[in-house]
Amino acid sequence: MKRCTTPIIIAHRGASGYLPEHSLAAKALAHAMGADFLEQDVVLTKDHVAIVLHDIYLETTTDVQFRFPERARKDGRFYALDFTLDEIRALRLHERSTCNEVGIEVAVYPNRFPLGPGTCSIPTLREEIDFIAGLDRSRNKRTGLYVELKAPHWHLRQGYNIAEAVMDVLEKTGYSQRQDQVFLQCFHDKTLQYLRNTLTTQLPLIQLIGDNSWGEDGAVDYSHMITSAGLDAVAEYADGIGPWINQIYGGKDSSGEPIISTLVEQAHARDLQVHPYTFRRDELPDGIANFDELLSIFINDVGIDGFFTDFPDAAYAFLRP
Repeated sequence: MKRCTTPIIIAHRGASGYLPEHSLAAKALAHAMGADFLEQDVVLTKDHVAIVLHDIYLETTTDVQFRFPERARKDGRFYALDFTLDEIRALRLHERSTCNEVGIEVAVYPNRFPLGPGTCSIPTLREEIDFIAGLDRSRNKRTGLYVELKAPHWHLRQGYNIAEAVMDVLEKTGYSQRQDQVFLQCFHDKTLQYLRNTLTTQLPLIQLIGDNSWGEDGAVDYSHMITSAGLDAVAEYADGIGPWINQIYGGKDSSGEPIISTLVEQAHARDLQVHPYTFRRDELPDGIANFDELLSIFINDVGIDGFFTDFPDAAYAFLRP
């Protein structure tokens, strides 16, 4: 199925190819670069505040281990849920990092923003929404929110209801009824069903689809989810899917033609939108020569409805040359 409209550009954690992910600076840059939607990953603090952070852990993108070295759990991780908002505000965001084979902290993407504490901080969901609304007003735009509820099953086991916390913020900011301006996404199917059936939201819901080997929160069977029967079940509660790009693109055949699964075609047959992740200029799939080729395959050949990218300016230039 080829598309007949322009897909939406979703800034993955903001313009994260250029600035530390989920910083307000990264969101402002993505806004200026023409992104249609800005992503907000959400976790909770100890005092039940929704904050914008990709992981339930803090050490991969902040200086928490230097400011609060004694606060790690037994597994050595620093959990956002163990810190109050005031403590979270004391942290400095930095480029995503990992430890190399000799235990030295290095950037995951070495050619992006330099690794270091910098001046960025973690915003609350309410602060980010107000910030985006302000940019919309000053720039005469109408930019969408793309909110992901992170590890809801894990939060529930800790005694926290992240779905209710997110919906409370959306209600207070006036976004809970903006069906054309807000998507809610989650890897956990039961949480999306809870949002639809118990909290009765009419906002569009996107079922994120991972790989079973990742061990995503809630032990969802993603291999089944991408089957015909699995997609039938998703269509009962969701408005779209957010698959991993490798579940659509399988490399190239011996003649150099892309190998494309039937996932998008099957989803469209069930009236489900398809918003795959993540399109990175500095992390191309096997067989792809450059970012424009990647976009061309997914947009012109496959016909996706939107896509997550760390580089919204490059996506905008491709779609609107």
